[in-house]
Amino acid sequence: MTEAIEAVELEKTFGATVRALDKVSFSVTAGTVFGLLGPNGAGKTTAVRILTTILVPDGGSARVLGHDVVHQAAQVRASIGLAGQYATVDENLTGRENLHMVSRLNHMSRASSAARATELLELFHLSDAGDRPLKTYSGGMRRRLDVAAALVARPAVLFLDEPTSGLDPQSRIDLWEMVEELVAVGTTVLLTTQYLEEADRLAQRIAVVDVGHIIAEGSPAELKAAMGATVLDVGMADSAAAAGVAALLAGMGAKAPAVVGNNVELPVDDGARAAMEALRLLDQHGVVPSHFSLREPSLDDVFLALTGRTTESDGDLAAGTAPEAQGGRGGRRRRRGTPSQATTGERT
Repeated sequence: MTEAIEAVELEKTFGATVRALDKVSFSVTAGTVFGLLGPNGAGKTTAVRILTTILVPDGGSARVLGHDVVHQAAQVRASIGLAGQYATVDENLTGRENLHMVSRLNHMSRASSAARATELLELFHLSDAGDRPLKTYSGGMRRRLDVAAALVARPAVLFLDEPTSGLDPQSRIDLWEMVEELVAVGTTVLLTTQYLEEADRLAQRIAVVDVGHIIAEGSPAELKAAMGATVLDVGMADSAAAAGVAALLAGMGAKAPAVVGNNVELPVDDGARAAMEALRLLDQHGVVPSHFSLREPSLDDVFLALTGRTTESDGDLAAGTAPEAQGGRGGRRRRRGTPSQATTGERT
């Protein structure tokens, strides 16, 4: 089991105050999906930019397939693909023409470019739309073509920076299935996401990132197990009533109840016993919840327990000046149209 990606104490600061990465370390086993999970501004995109040679770290080191991302940047770019948060394929070209262009930028022959374009259109279920201009594609189709472009050179390592952001539910599921197919044939994937179910489904290991730090790492099962066997979920009419219920249930679980909107969420080890005790206690105080349920803990529960907020909340960096706090557009403007885009898919 070799490590395809290794990051050691990566540091990156923007301006005088925005510390996007603060000694971030992790490794990714070849042929697996590794998830970087966190809110906007957590440092996920900055880490991806360093690993794909778009940014140079201020400190620490990183290697991709054994190549140093600073001193052997050309070798790294030749072996990776990158699909960022925003699809940057040319909407005035057809899907086939986009893939052909990227193939030619990778110095493939015309015959090989044509064959590879046909292969990728079939793989991503775009054959019927391959000769239509991209301006006629849906958002999900554009995203699939963007990922296809990142795979033109058959990279061993694929970086997906929030690949399903803005997609409808069915398009997200389609893309998840494609990622699973790629990993099945040996591709290593580093995935950044804010979607808990996405990381839970795709990643073998997850690092939870918050304001430039990795605050937890493990498999989805390990992270959820740290919360307890089940979560008691009690819904109330408003947040004030939820706060009152949280006070009533305090002490029932290993951790304090959390109030999320109008809901009270309490991790417990013995779900059935805790549910009966909670119902009796609420009944004694004349409290009638709008809903009452037991469920498995989600990764959102983990993030809430670790940080005190959900992943839908903006991180502290979101108001800063780091490029990813601005949707990742800064890097894309700076590098648009360069030949290396064909290899690295510099779409952020």
